[in-house]
Amino acid sequence: MTESAVPYAELNLTRAGVNGAAREAALRAAAEVSVEPTSLLGYRSAGFLLIVGPERAALGAADRLRQALRVTVVATSEEEPLDEALEAVRADERVVFLRGRLASLDGHLGNYSARLDTPQGESLNISELNDSGHPYFDLVLDLQPEPQIRHQVPPFGYYPVSGDAARLERALDEIPEMTGEFEKPKFFNYNPDICAHGDSGLTGCTRCIDNCPTGAIASIGEMIEVDPYLCQGGGSCATGCPTGAMIYAYPGPKDQLARLRRMLAAYRDAGGETPVLLFHDEDAGLGRLAAAAAFLPGHVLPVEVAELGAVGMDTWLSALAYGASAVVLLDTPQVPASVRRELNDQLSFTRPMLEAMGYSDSRLRLLPATEDLASALSAEPEPALAPAAFDTFNEKRGTLRLALDHLYEQGAQRPVEVALPKGAPFGQVLVDEHACTLCMACPQVCPTHALSDAGDKPQLNFTEDLCVQCGLCSTACPENAITLDQRFLFDWEQRRRPRVLNEEEPFCCISCGKPFATGSVIRRMTEKLEGHHMFQSADAVRRLKMCGDCRVTDMFQDDLEDAPKPRWFGPQ
Repeated sequence: MTESAVPYAELNLTRAGVNGAAREAALRAAAEVSVEPTSLLGYRSAGFLLIVGPERAALGAADRLRQALRVTVVATSEEEPLDEALEAVRADERVVFLRGRLASLDGHLGNYSARLDTPQGESLNISELNDSGHPYFDLVLDLQPEPQIRHQVPPFGYYPVSGDAARLERALDEIPEMTGEFEKPKFFNYNPDICAHGDSGLTGCTRCIDNCPTGAIASIGEMIEVDPYLCQGGGSCATGCPTGAMIYAYPGPKDQLARLRRMLAAYRDAGGETPVLLFHDEDAGLGRLAAAAAFLPGHVLPVEVAELGAVGMDTWLSALAYGASAVVLLDTPQVPASVRRELNDQLSFTRPMLEAMGYSDSRLRLLPATEDLASALSAEPEPALAPAAFDTFNEKRGTLRLALDHLYEQGAQRPVEVALPKGAPFGQVLVDEHACTLCMACPQVCPTHALSDAGDKPQLNFTEDLCVQCGLCSTACPENAITLDQRFLFDWEQRRRPRVLNEEEPFCCISCGKPFATGSVIRRMTEKLEGHHMFQSADAVRRLKMCGDCRVTDMFQDDLEDAPKPRWFGPQ
């Protein structure tokens, strides 16, 4: 499947000169890259509409829509007297009219469930009151001052107006068209095997949940769950995911990077110099690009993505490694606040690494919606790097390693490490050896196996290249012996080499000699149980130094010796 080319020809991007011609070649080459298809999700709307809000406003909207749709009105206020026209709407047998307050509203286009509070303190399923046999609503027009559903990006088929007359008119025009069958891509793929959200009842990473603008992601214990019908492709889940458990699916990272690599190669082959990649979304971002198209320099190559949050540090750094002079992200007021927050977080993690290697701030930036696009891109960019030759797959950490290694090799500076802000997905685990008892709770919950034991030997090992700083290890540690240190260690050989964080000689059972714990565990256990009434005798304390089998044997030894000997009644 080849994704259709963005209609840049309609934007008048043609420029004289070598760079202008090279850009045209680059855009053609990018459009030719095949993209692996994703599955499609279907919605079906039969035209059952719920209108909720003040009585006059709700009946007025119902009057506009009752000819085309099956309308149920929930009036949240009583406003008498009504004029004859509104009285007629309320009396229309095609309109179900109710008064009250919504107890709940959730769902998506073609499947909204709404419940109404009753004076008796119960809640009723409203769709069951309209005698239609339709168990849910397909569409919702919400005229309440405060929307019932408050996600930054509302679900398809939900129209919150909040007193905005222009929004109401747009909704009234669009709603009659929202009947029939609709499809959209499934925007994400999720691999729970490498998810760092939780383990053993503990919570680790929550970036995808915190930054989803549609409320599509929820915790289900040790994993997360995504409602594909609520997801609208904001992309902040994939951008923020430290392990790559969540990836954007259309296009996937591999296809997106293949497209960028082909684009930059075609640009160079056509003689173009210092290419700047301008990422923009397909709606407001494309509109902002169109407004400045006549003044856009020839070395600026636009790259359309479904949403600006759909690309993160693995894409940005790979683009620089593949020969882009700079990467610019085109912000617009329509970018949800949580997506913009995640983008800024990711930029704050990425820029220190670039700066430490000697790259300037101009190599990677988010262009505010208030800044003039043509002016901001008119400055001469820095020279591009020699392009990398690595191939990538849909594996985030591997892609980041390849891109950073290439940038490090070509950087003006080669530092050993760089400190990163809190929340960065790179770093080390620090262990207080005096507090750690080597109980091995931390490797049991580590989702990436950055922490590991040494089998029968009391030894805690750490591989920094695998650590995503999710915090599960520090949460699991009963001794509060673990702290996280966000940094990036540039030497890959050093990052991937396991190192010992703590070790002890094994403590052996005082009865059978079998190793079963560490000395620090026994000492800590003895200290904690010192005042316990069950451990006041010397024998009880001595048993703490035995393995489980010997402890049981010792506890029942006296009973076994005092027990009567069995009598034999069989033949002698």
